[in-house]
Amino acid sequence: MKHRCIIVDDEPLARELIASHLANFESFELVDSFENALKAYSFLEHNSVDLIFLDIEMPLLKGNDFLKKLKNPPQVIFTTAYREYAIEGYELNVIDYLLKPITFDRFFVSIEKFKQLQTPKKEVNEESENHIFVTSGNRHIKIIFDEIMYVESLKDYITIHLENGKSHHIKQNISVFEKLLNADFIRIHRSFIIHAKKMTAYTKNEIEINSIEIPIGTSYKENWQNYLETITSK
Repeated sequence: MKHRCIIVDDEPLARELIASHLANFESFELVDSFENALKAYSFLEHNSVDLIFLDIEMPLLKGNDFLKKLKNPPQVIFTTAYREYAIEGYELNVIDYLLKPITFDRFFVSIEKFKQLQTPKKEVNEESENHIFVTSGNRHIKIIFDEIMYVESLKDYITIHLENGKSHHIKQNISVFEKLLNADFIRIHRSFIIHAKKMTAYTKNEIEINSIEIPIGTSYKENWQNYLETITSK
């Protein structure tokens, strides 16, 4: 699976340079680029990405203000000519802060930082294919895959909903958590992952698990359709 990226920068040459650097990494896909944050905001209302290369000083809406407005922001790398924004960048929990002009060597370091965040460690033992441990406060909670109905994301947190009616609310990025799950799970929305075997009904726009209706995101419909084709062909 490729990491979906967008570039948000009002300088055409800066967008071209970042796109050129990014093209050297086969596991990354440049989905789109935008000359201002308002266009990017509109795009993200209906589409999901894993990483944003984000300029700060832009007309209409600054990059840092744009990031604060996102309800469920993906990972972000700031790209700017202004060193004074570095502290705020780290306060906003961005991956890295690249000063223009961006050299490929420095860009490579940022990409490696992103990749490290995408490979969280599983609990290693003989049952590791059947469960994971999640951290809540100072507790490490064992979650059995087959007991999960669906996972819901809200900003920097996810809620894991279980068959017994219980749920676990933990600080975790949903894209990172998705990589921990086995093949029984499928992402159907930027904010939802479902346990496919728990599905009780579906339409072209939503999936039902027991009495719970979960929307299918526009950018995930093709992925969902491909999954349906695999199970109906068996």
